[in-house]
Amino acid sequence: QVQLIETGGGLVQAGGSLRLSCGASGRTFNNYAMGWFRQAPGKEREFVATISRNNNNIYYGDSVKGRFIISRDNAKNTIYLQMNSLSPEDTAVYYCAAGGSGDYTPLGWLEYDYWGQGTQVTVSS
Repeated sequence: QVQLIETGGGLVQAGGSLRLSCGASGRTFNNYAMGWFRQAPGKEREFVATISRNNNNIYYGDSVKGRFIISRDNAKNTIYLQMNSLSPEDTAVYYCAAGGSGDYTPLGWLEYDYWGQGTQVTVSS
């Protein structure tokens, strides 16, 4: 079992930055790829970024590529999402998730087994 808690959400003006964190409990954190997803009201859950358990594979959704950076610190059981050049279109609840096995780094949210409760990010224009 892996329990995930996201922090760092809030209100920011367009063009600003935020850093989200996701802390994990459980000794198996290092076994999983870790991903960030987001969901805006009335929209489907959207892939944001994912990172493999050994940092070898990192992928980003097209809408955040070049603006967001995902990272993980296995010693601290924590992943991060640095979000830059934010726009109102980035407004959503952001979720972190754990999934995959070995070096497999899934991109689809259905392939993730464990989820945090989400943190709200609101970008004002």
